[in-house]
Amino acid sequence: MTTPRPYVLLSAAMSVDGYLDDTSADRLLLSNADDFDRVDQVRAESDAILIGATTMRKDNPRLLVNSADRRSKRVADGKPEYPLKVTVTASGDLDPSLKFWHHGGEKLVFTTDSALDAVQTNLAGLADVVSTGPALDWHAILDELGRRGVGQLMVEGGATVHTQLMAADLADEVHLAVAPLLVGDPAAPKFLGAATYPGGSTARMKLLEARAVGDVVLLRYAPKDRT
Repeated sequence: MTTPRPYVLLSAAMSVDGYLDDTSADRLLLSNADDFDRVDQVRAESDAILIGATTMRKDNPRLLVNSADRRSKRVADGKPEYPLKVTVTASGDLDPSLKFWHHGGEKLVFTTDSALDAVQTNLAGLADVVSTGPALDWHAILDELGRRGVGQLMVEGGATVHTQLMAADLADEVHLAVAPLLVGDPAAPKFLGAATYPGGSTARMKLLEARAVGDVVLLRYAPKDRT
């Protein structure tokens, strides 16, 4: 019997013109306090949270469930206090001093055959490391997460990871928090990059919800019919 893959939920905050950040040294905060709390709730409901290595290097996040009440509920429900934290890297360029490794619960790294030994040595005692072969393979990643009991995977970026999952038709749901800001810098990262997407410009996604969260608008979409 095949183990089911996780439900893949892409989560991003972006400006009205589609940017995830600007090009300044400081992180552009697009969400407001209420939306950060909403994201914390989604994290608490997820079995694993994934970010790409580039996002980890740039933002140095802890990637935690911040609410003590939500963590307590996870424990009461028989889950670990924190979701599994996951990253992917083709190059193996991962700094063991980053906050990601030193906060929260278990960590898991997916990498390639060529980088496997270096990543295992670099992160000894900090994370479990798995190779998906000569290249990063999202199908193999989701299969492995399913075998590890991950029912819902929350993907928090960055642009390359979101683009690859959408292009591979592997996203089940998308959460976009649209902030009333304009970035206008073509060098800044966008939510999605250039790619060949399933159905292209003729495939309309299904709107699941549109809701104001303070001055931010949450848009929830299903990229394809899952029924």
